[in-house]
Amino acid sequence: HVQLVESGGGSVQTGGSLTLACVVSGFSVDGSDMGWYRHYPGNECELVSVISADGGTYYYDSVKGRFTISRDSAKNTLYLQMNNLKPEDAAQYYCAAQRTVTLRLLVSCRGNEYRYWGQGTQVTVS
Repeated sequence: HVQLVESGGGSVQTGGSLTLACVVSGFSVDGSDMGWYRHYPGNECELVSVISADGGTYYYDSVKGRFTISRDSAKNTLYLQMNNLKPEDAAQYYCAAQRTVTLRLLVSCRGNEYRYWGQGTQVTVS
């Protein structure tokens, strides 16, 4: 049974930090394309960062230098370290795994561009 469970969201002040975690069951985070997307109400899900099966990473321009994606094989968990948070980072964040299409900046939230999605975790920045 495949499950992705996000945690770590919350409310922080501008300039603060949060670390999101996505605990995976049912497959290994190693060897899987995985990513973080965020959703602003009324929009599609926006790419934040992805890590490929071979370890390559990609970051959306607005988060470069502030966010870091990583994975822990022992804990089978994907992380997103977010530093220097800004009000525009406030959104619902989703973990996604096993991309089925070429990389896109915008996807349908919890759509079929990825085989698996988490339930999301809310980040608020004031």
